Amino acid sequence: MKPPKNFTPHPFPYHKEVELRIETLTYSGKGLGRVNDWVVMAPFTIPEEHVRVRIFRNHASYSEADLVEILERSPQRVDPCCPLFTNCGGCQYQHLDYTVQLEWKQRHVADLFQRLAKTHVSIQPVQPAPRIYAYRSKLTPHYQSPSVSTSRHRDSQHIGAIGFKGVYGGRLIDVPHCPIATDAINTKLAREREWLCRQSPIGVKKKVRGGTLLLRQGLEGVVTDPRAVLSERVGGFIFQFKAGDFFQNNSYGLPKLVQHVVQQVQAPGIDYLVDAYCGVGLFSISAARHFQNSFGIEISADAIRWAQANAVLNHTSNCTFRVGEAADLFAQLPCSGNVSSVILDPPRKGCDAVFLERLFAFAPQRVVYVSCDPATQVRDLIAFLANRYAIETVQPFDLFPQTRHIENVVTLTRMSDCR
Repeated sequence: MKPPKNFTPHPFPYHKEVELRIETLTYSGKGLGRVNDWVVMAPFTIPEEHVRVRIFRNHASYSEADLVEILERSPQRVDPCCPLFTNCGGCQYQHLDYTVQLEWKQRHVADLFQRLAKTHVSIQPVQPAPRIYAYRSKLTPHYQSPSVSTSRHRDSQHIGAIGFKGVYGGRLIDVPHCPIATDAINTKLAREREWLCRQSPIGVKKKVRGGTLLLRQGLEGVVTDPRAVLSERVGGFIFQFKAGDFFQNNSYGLPKLVQHVVQQVQAPGIDYLVDAYCGVGLFSISAARHFQNSFGIEISADAIRWAQANAVLNHTSNCTFRVGEAADLFAQLPCSGNVSSVILDPPRKGCDAVFLERLFAFAPQRVVYVSCDPATQVRDLIAFLANRYAIETVQPFDLFPQTRHIENVVTLTRMSDCR
């Protein structure tokens, strides 16, 4: 095949097939090996496997390749559950035994601390998921505008693929059924796909535009309207939220994570809880009974209204929620850091510098940092270590089986000589 215009031909020609032995897995879930000391990465491979791969991109210090053939199979390899695995980009680890998935996720968290923070930290074994398939309670498949074709008999329109970006080239892969989504989500997905494909016959004025479907499950069932109100039970609490807003999408694994955060945020002499990025009040309300007062802040006014409503719903009277930037929270607090713990659950990009500066000035005794991206989390933890905080516990939770993603919870304590 003719190489792309931007293809760099060194050290391998386009689509050159090479053999190598996989040495390790990268944080992105790809297998890494070497050809004459040159690094080559290929997806869907496992350490110790001997494979043949096809080069499609050369970078300054490594090459990317597609898997062509497994010449020596690892005993850790299992048959994937999904027939679209290796084409759909949603999962990276369906070919890997689940216990081994957990081991590699633990290694990846440890490697981030060593590589980015230059520190060795003991990482607790990953808390496994109660379900490794049929766990995801939110799905957002994409679709494009219908294409028009003409036949001898009649014009027709085709909605095309309804699904997710593929592994190769980013094109949409049609996904009629997703094994990591709940059974109820998949039942609704089939109905929505059928409905969508009926919406644009030729001659109808209303045209279907490309977009994204929302399928969100709660105690009430599965909804597609982002404005619909859903409920979720976590431990002994009920939380309500709008279907289109953020809420963890693994209701089976979430209770253990929340229980761990609630345990970690407590300590003798700590009377106040501060929940930055509080969302609809999940952590604040779950932990409130252990504190004199709990304070939450969130930039979304809608989320704060739900947090306030959830406090009432759960008969929690010692929670105060305010709309605002997380960095502005500490100036509004009626307590000092000496008697306070802070929960951080920021977006994937982590905390900004202004927020961290004001957090360190507040100087809470304990911080529990929850993150869906350990890389940005470790970047922020470097600042904590520089401001005399010590890492007490690192506990990963597998809320995303069959994928490379991991939820990580880090507990930090303020060193005594900083008081």
